[in-house]
Amino acid sequence: MTFAEFRERLPDGPVILLPLGSQEEQGPHAPMGDYMLAQEIADRVAKAAGAITAPTLPFGHADFFRCVPGGMQLRATTFTALIEDMVDSFLDHGIDRVLILNGHSSNAPLIDQALRQLRRKHGVAVASIDLWRAIPDALWRELFGENWAAVKGHGAEPLTSVYMHLFPDLMRPDLMRPAHRGKALGLPITGPSGVSFLGQSVYLPINATEVNSDGMLGGDPTRASAEIGNALVDHLVGLCADFAKHLALCNPRVLTESPEKVAK
Repeated sequence: MTFAEFRERLPDGPVILLPLGSQEEQGPHAPMGDYMLAQEIADRVAKAAGAITAPTLPFGHADFFRCVPGGMQLRATTFTALIEDMVDSFLDHGIDRVLILNGHSSNAPLIDQALRQLRRKHGVAVASIDLWRAIPDALWRELFGENWAAVKGHGAEPLTSVYMHLFPDLMRPDLMRPAHRGKALGLPITGPSGVSFLGQSVYLPINATEVNSDGMLGGDPTRASAEIGNALVDHLVGLCADFAKHLALCNPRVLTESPEKVAK
């Protein structure tokens, strides 16, 4: 949009969508850069809800992926500062209906920190949806059956199916294989946060390639499909568009005020 085109939309109080992602490995079979998925989903949400998509921040925070070449990880302080600066650019002009669509779950704790800081500064509550955690168990079960939990994990589902649906030409299905976790200190690795000892969690700063040589943290991408990706995208676009429409009726400065009252 040109500046003039954007200015013409302001009297309507549009919802601004801010897609976030990361530049990191997604297993040997998928392209690096899950920000592409967040951007495509945000564009579809904008069309469905009459919202406006801001430029996507393609870099995120997850130190345990620094060990994999090709990734570009931000420090925690850099990431939170970027979120504050990007959202500030709208709030400074009274554009206060902002919705973050986060396509990299490790960003979530830092997003919360940044949004709380912004609320203290501006008095505006900015909403955020963690895309991949916004898929309900019922849909997982419908798509994969009772053993649905076994397909989930970094380098597997849901991103593999979503990539197959949105960017099939970038995929390498010949390299798909289930993830197998290694050991650390002779103990089973539960993820990048640590190991299991006598049934209890012990936290260790484990790198992604120590969990799995391909940087896969779990799941089975061989059960993925473009059809499943289509169903997942339809769900996420519908959910986010419905919330964006709801947010358009709300006052993010007074959270106790009902949408009906604002609409009048």
